[in-house]
Amino acid sequence: MRVIWFIIVIFSMTTGSLLAQPLRVSDNQRFLVRSDGSPFFWLADTAWELFHRCDREEATMYLKKRKSQGFNVIQAVALAELDGLHTPNTYGETPLFNDDPATLNPAYFEHVDFIIDKAAELDMYIALLPTWGDKLHTRSWGIGPEVFNRENARKYGWWIGNRYKSRDNIIWIIGGDRTPRTDSDDVEVWQQMAKGIVEAVGGNDKALMSYHPQPRNPGGSSTWFHQDDWLDFNMHQTGHCPKDSYKNIAHDYHLKPTKPVLDGEPLYEDHPICFDAKNKGYSMARDIRRIMYWNVFAGAFGQTYGCHDVWQMYTTGQKGINGPLRPWPEALDLPMATQVRHLKNLMLSRPFLSRIPDQYMVVEDQENTKDYVIATRDEKGAFAMIYFPTGKKTRLDLSALKGDRFKSWWYNPRTGNSYRGNEITNSIDKVTITPSTHGLGNDWVLVVDSENSEFPVPGQSLIDIRTKYHD
Repeated sequence: MRVIWFIIVIFSMTTGSLLAQPLRVSDNQRFLVRSDGSPFFWLADTAWELFHRCDREEATMYLKKRKSQGFNVIQAVALAELDGLHTPNTYGETPLFNDDPATLNPAYFEHVDFIIDKAAELDMYIALLPTWGDKLHTRSWGIGPEVFNRENARKYGWWIGNRYKSRDNIIWIIGGDRTPRTDSDDVEVWQQMAKGIVEAVGGNDKALMSYHPQPRNPGGSSTWFHQDDWLDFNMHQTGHCPKDSYKNIAHDYHLKPTKPVLDGEPLYEDHPICFDAKNKGYSMARDIRRIMYWNVFAGAFGQTYGCHDVWQMYTTGQKGINGPLRPWPEALDLPMATQVRHLKNLMLSRPFLSRIPDQYMVVEDQENTKDYVIATRDEKGAFAMIYFPTGKKTRLDLSALKGDRFKSWWYNPRTGNSYRGNEITNSIDKVTITPSTHGLGNDWVLVVDSENSEFPVPGQSLIDIRTKYHD
């Protein structure tokens, strides 16, 4: 019996089931939680070409690196964007025989299996796109070929769903950078693929799923699929121009029925701003931080990061897409890749599942500029967080918080460090707050706690923050 038990344990470790728990939507329909009910802050990296361009050693190195940086979700594509049907993976395999979604190559998917299971060992989730959108319609930038229709999309969905139905660390993402065309059956094709997955895994409750669109205002996936039972949470792509993305999040946050929402593709680090490097340069960490904190404070349940060099797994000698600046292994250490964890740590250092956006806390009229100050708080008034992207002096209304006296902290999104601020008294209706530094790149979060709260220093979790403050 001891030998059998040892074998079972070793098998569990290799498949990752020992660590990764299934995720589900929280009872209030705003967040994701693990199967034990603990909160899950989605912190994803974008690695669209991971299955296609990386061998097993590279993929393992990549996953371990991102795990060490605090990431817990990896977004990757089975039928990849960059000529994924005809250019073989690093082992010489292509995913389909004769471009037919009904005849799949098991050897190709064995490599996908390996990476998914390696992620599970690290307690990481794969947000798995069954295909990139150019396999349905190429538009002007897709390679294709176009191989999907209503009939084979459902069969392919069933095949890939059946293959991974026992993996606890899969999050399904339909679509792949495509807006369904008007006067086409695109919407139905994606619905059929989703239905095939649902059938294979055994029901909607066993397939956590969303849709990855192109940039669109005001809604993203919600534009076509919000009422569909298979769509568990809404996803946006807010694109590669700096923008007021919090508007997109706020739009979906207020839709009925209530569903969680996040930005699944914001401006990438090291990306030509608005695809115009000559005139606008490349994005920097300050651009990415502003978008991420805006999104989460507006009500998103997490945030996706992306690096322009990494999503395409660019290496010297390859033909890069839109001017990558450096090989992907080097780009793993770009500033924002090490700073994103500070956002996750901050949000999990306070009650997570009771957090709501509350822009009424910011009294002043604001323009939609880089200075836009945004607020979020506990629905019972135990704490509030206010994000100052450029350190602008701002007038706040703290009347929604519990009590008359509050402790305050200043949290640095660049370093993850905190220091105590002044005690704040709510004896008057409004207080004026001035961060210590201002200007582009001088972003701060003011954390305001009720006087009798026992929360830890912002960003510093206790040994088991999942149960301490989130019961």
